[in-house]
Amino acid sequence: MKIGYNDIYEVISRIPPRRVATYGQIAELAGIPGQPRRIGYALSALSGDSDIPWHRVINAKGMISSRSVSGSDKLQRHLLKQEGIVFDPSGRIDLARFKWRPR
Repeated sequence: MKIGYNDIYEVISRIPPRRVATYGQIAELAGIPGQPRRIGYALSALSGDSDIPWHRVINAKGMISSRSVSGSDKLQRHLLKQEGIVFDPSGRIDLARFKWRPR
């Protein structure tokens, strides 16, 4: 079965507010374990007016990954903080506290 961007977006759409998921976690849930970069490619292909909660996807260190689009990391941090996600002084999110755990 070929996993496309829409399959990835479906998984990301399930991340609830006040929770985050890692690229690797999304890859696993989408059926492409070990391919977190494909998640990044899918997210970079999203249109600006998409309702996919892209901002809830972070890296395995619990940090926002830098992007080619200037300012998107600041927007992501702002959106996450609006949802109640807390960053430590080094810019990390406590995955033990905020990581999404689907049932």
